[in-house]
Amino acid sequence: MNIALIAHDKKKQDMINFTVAYRPVLKEHSLYATGTTGLKIEEATGLSVFRFQSGPLGGDQQIGAMIADNKMDLIIFFKDPLTAQPHEPDIAALIRLCDVYQIPLASNMASAELFIHALERGDFQWRHVVRSKGEDLK
Repeated sequence: MNIALIAHDKKKQDMINFTVAYRPVLKEHSLYATGTTGLKIEEATGLSVFRFQSGPLGGDQQIGAMIADNKMDLIIFFKDPLTAQPHEPDIAALIRLCDVYQIPLASNMASAELFIHALERGDFQWRHVVRSKGEDLK
């Protein structure tokens, strides 16, 4: 599975704690992240993470492009609901793409933990079918 990990500045420590706790599950998957978040995850866990630009510099849009190309299976995005973000339109576009393309999106620790346990159980195997059908259409 291709998993994107994104965290606003005030949520980066939560993302680090999450990835440390669930390293055994995450190491079995391809991980993608926006710039600083990806670096911090790599440093804390030793996991290999493909890093895009930071969110405000286009990283959210790069992940959105993967969603539109049917190459992303799960988004874990720890958003900071109490701080205004200068790239709010990009965030809204990313969330919209998840809705359009039926990509599961966890926006907080509670939903992320539910998704990670579902991933561990194999509940996301349907994404392999969806992704392969998308390849057939190209």
